[in-house]
Amino acid sequence: MNRKKRIEKRLSYLYSGELFGFVSFIFVSYLFNYVYPSLHLYSLYSFWLSFILLEWLLLQGIIYWYVKLNRLKTKHTSVTPIKLVRHLHQLKFINIFLITLPIIAFIYDYLRWYPSFPLGGLQISFFIYLFAVLEYINYFHIQLSYDNLSDIKDLVRSKKLKKSCMSKDFKRLL
Repeated sequence: MNRKKRIEKRLSYLYSGELFGFVSFIFVSYLFNYVYPSLHLYSLYSFWLSFILLEWLLLQGIIYWYVKLNRLKTKHTSVTPIKLVRHLHQLKFINIFLITLPIIAFIYDYLRWYPSFPLGGLQISFFIYLFAVLEYINYFHIQLSYDNLSDIKDLVRSKKLKKSCMSKDFKRLL
């Protein structure tokens, strides 16, 4: 398989994986709320803000990988358009602000539900929040996901995490 086809396959994998996560998390949250009403997921502000943050970040990843894939197919280059890089760089700072909102919601939910707060729902909300923060780091700073043999070999050899693709793109703005 030639280099272009390998890159196209990788970009397609990244795009479709983010899209699958985006869609499936909606159904999973509904299913959890339906099957386990005692979790009170849909009553927790921390759940909603964490969930929306995660979906918002996944949407950014979907767009990023889709544009790279589409450019590779149509223009034979996967270089991210500078307009998108600028837009994502602006979103980087908005995302930091958005990451703080669920923390406030956790405090509010704790005070609102005390002393009989739904611990299971708060725990799920916290894990969603943690996953969203890790997604933010993975997209905008350091690659945290190593899901192929080449990446794993490189990680073992270099003994350090790689910069994320977006982070490398942001250097083009300097």
